Parts: sequence; C-alpha cells; structure tokens
Amino acid sequence: MTEKAGRMRVTVWNEGIHERADPRIAEVYPEGIHGAIVEGLRADLAGWEVSAATLDQPHQGLPPDVLEQTGVLLWWGHLAHDQVDDQLVDRVAARVLGGMGLIVLHSGHYSKIFRRLMGTTASLQWRNDGERELVWTIDPGHPIASGVDQPIVLDEQEMYGEPFDIPRPDELVFVSSFAGGEVFRSGVTFRRGRGRIFYFSPGDESYPVYRHPQIQRVLANAVCWARPDDVVSPAVALRTPRRDWSR
Repeated sequence: MTEKAGRMRVTVWNEGIHERADPRIAEVYPEGIHGAIVEGLRADLAGWEVSAATLDQPHQGLPPDVLEQTGVLLWWGHLAHDQVDDQLVDRVAARVLGGMGLIVLHSGHYSKIFRRLMGTTASLQWRNDGERELVWTIDPGHPIASGVDQPIVLDEQEMYGEPFDIPRPDELVFVSSFAGGEVFRSGVTFRRGRGRIFYFSPGDESYPVYRHPQIQRVLANAVCWARPDDVVSPAVALRTPRRDWSR
C-alpha cells in the first residue's frame, strides 16, 4: 500500500438489527455483520484505518467528524432503511459528490442513499431458498476483480434477479447466476460527482458470506478502487452565474 492509502479511513456502516433480533443470525455473525466485514478488510488492507458504525450509535453512527474523515464508506442495511435520518442521507450524498467512495452491499440497494444517488427505485426480484450462487467476473481487467476466482462459488445465498431498476452502470464487473436460472448484475460501478460507487449484491444476513475469502478480496479491492484520488472536497454549486466570460 502507498503512504497515501495507509492514511485512508474506511468506515463500515451497518444497521446492526438482525444480529440482535434473531438468535440464528447472531450465530452466523456474533460480532455483527459489520464486525465480519471489518475483520476481512483489516486482514487485506494492512495499515489502513478500518472502523465500524451502527444505527443505534449517536448521530446514527456517522457524526460529522467521522463522516468528514471517512475516505470510503461501506453501507449494509435491510430492516431500517426508513429510520435513517434524511439529513444524514444529505450529508453522505454531499460527501460522495465531493469525492468519498461508497460501497453499497446486498439489501442496501433499497437504502435511501443508494436510491438518492441512482435516481431510481432500485427494485429487483428475490427469493431466499438458500441456493447456490455463482459470481462470474465479466471484466477481469477491472481492479475490483483482481485476484478473484472465476467464478466465486457461494453454496448458500439469497437469490437476487433481474430486472434490477438502476441506471446503466458505468462498468459491469460481476454477474451472478442461480440454481433457478436467474441472473443478476451483482457487481456494478457508478460515478456521481467526484465520488466512485460500487454496488455488490452477495451478502444476505442468514449466510456467512462475509467470511468467504473471495468476497473479502472483492471488498478490499473495491475499497482501493473507490478511495478518493485526493482530499475529499465539499460538493458546491456556483451560486452566482458569471455573465461576462471575457473576464
């Protein structure tokens, strides 16, 4: 890692509700979904500062000072999308437009922040029968796919299927196939303002997907790809249009 990368702060945000409400999920992720993701990132991103935040913390885990110091934010949500404060969504969106990287995971496709930045419903087809998912690399030259198995095999996972109501991605990195014959654009990138966004679908709370070494590799690669090229700046608009462009 470069010196610049070593100073980067990564924040993993998670609702943290499933693990407290359902003993079965607590067995899968006793340290929380965020804990498993943090552990994987720390193993692959030596020297980076990786921390976790949850909905029940003050300022819903992302007070202004934490958000302002975050270079890449990972977002996992499911049961409490509507509980996320709109003002927090505004601040996160402004940070992304200013250059902060955003990685949206699994059911985070329905989060306020993802739908805000996509401008669509982000709806999809789904079925949770715990069937096998194969994650196929479509763009092997993309940095997020570096060193990733072809395909990644997940023995149990929730099915997400097309149609997926998102804008046309800037890049299609992964496509998943399922035992029922469905396919899904499971790894896609977007750019909004100065910020880079990666959506990655594998990661249902019922299965230990975030302990899978290849999934951990994808997330670490995505963090490196999404990090700002330089210091994140606030997203600003030109308040007074210039009328005389000769000056």
